[in-house]
Amino acid sequence: MYKLDLPVDMKESAAIERRRNRELQRQSRIFNARVRTIGIDLNALNEQVQDRTRREVEEERRHNAFAADMTRNDKITVLLQKRQEHDMRELNKAVNEFRQSYQQPYDRREFDLNDPDSLKKDKPARVSDDDPRCGVASLQKFVGEDLNGKAREKLQQEQAREWIKQQTNEKDQALANQKYADHLYDLKAREMDQRACELASAEADCRRAINMATKDMNQALARERKAKEDVDKQQEQDDNFTEISNSVFGDMLTENPDVAQSAFGPHRVITDRWKGMSPAQLAEIRRIQHAQVEEKERLKQEEGEQEKEYNRLRLTQAKAGIIAERGIERKKKEIEKDQADENRRLAAEQRAKMDYLDKEVYTNPPTAAYFMQYNTTSR
Repeated sequence: MYKLDLPVDMKESAAIERRRNRELQRQSRIFNARVRTIGIDLNALNEQVQDRTRREVEEERRHNAFAADMTRNDKITVLLQKRQEHDMRELNKAVNEFRQSYQQPYDRREFDLNDPDSLKKDKPARVSDDDPRCGVASLQKFVGEDLNGKAREKLQQEQAREWIKQQTNEKDQALANQKYADHLYDLKAREMDQRACELASAEADCRRAINMATKDMNQALARERKAKEDVDKQQEQDDNFTEISNSVFGDMLTENPDVAQSAFGPHRVITDRWKGMSPAQLAEIRRIQHAQVEEKERLKQEEGEQEKEYNRLRLTQAKAGIIAERGIERKKKEIEKDQADENRRLAAEQRAKMDYLDKEVYTNPPTAAYFMQYNTTSR
């Protein structure tokens, strides 16, 4: 069998393909400089911190609300539990009192069967020799052979009647006690409901009082703010009237020349209040301008003389510079000549070295396939 005839293992092929895809994805991550560069988005982190802070504040507020609701429910539960425990205690107390009063062991109808002193209370088998209960063979008296049978039956009927009457009375008493216990339970439940209503009403009154106090305080603050606004408005109106009066009767409209004098000296004026110069000031300005013209002419003459002296000095320095530049050019040419000779010598040495490396050392140069084997895997 040839190798090509072997069956293909689908599991192995899937594993190879999975590893090949994982290797391609890893190469795309590693060889991509943008993905490989690790950085921090400060704005995103700040937004995450703010979102987390907001969530924590909201969670804390929600937790506090649930805690307050839970506390209120716990208080209500405790009240209801106490009321239920009190009702159970009262009911158990009534049941125990009823049992102690009307359910004693000796009041039961079958107590004679379980009476521990029944043998002491029972009559002996024979009272005397002429005891009618004793027969000829010393047996007990049989049914229908005694002389007190009718009286006994009548007594039994009366006793049965008394028992029925007693049971009826006990049942009526039990119903009355149960009705009275139910009545007490209803009264207690009504009392607890009324107390809960009173607590709710007191809480509503307290909340209403707080709202009224808040409303009064807000109204007081509103009145205070309105009074302050009225005072500010009146003050502004007074200031406006004062400004109008000052503008009408002030120095600006009356054109008082003294108001133009500046506090920084007599030679300075306030431009928005100045009404013009006097003839003496104009004459002084003309005199100063004439003196400035003469001074400018004198400075111009001195500047011309300085310019001539500067041109003469510049020509002298230019001649000296030309002579120095020629000497520098001559030395530069000599240096360049020496450098060219040195470069030729170094080039010859470099060529000889490269020939030696190419022919003697590097006899097997790498091809393009050698460099293509790098960066082909992420491992």
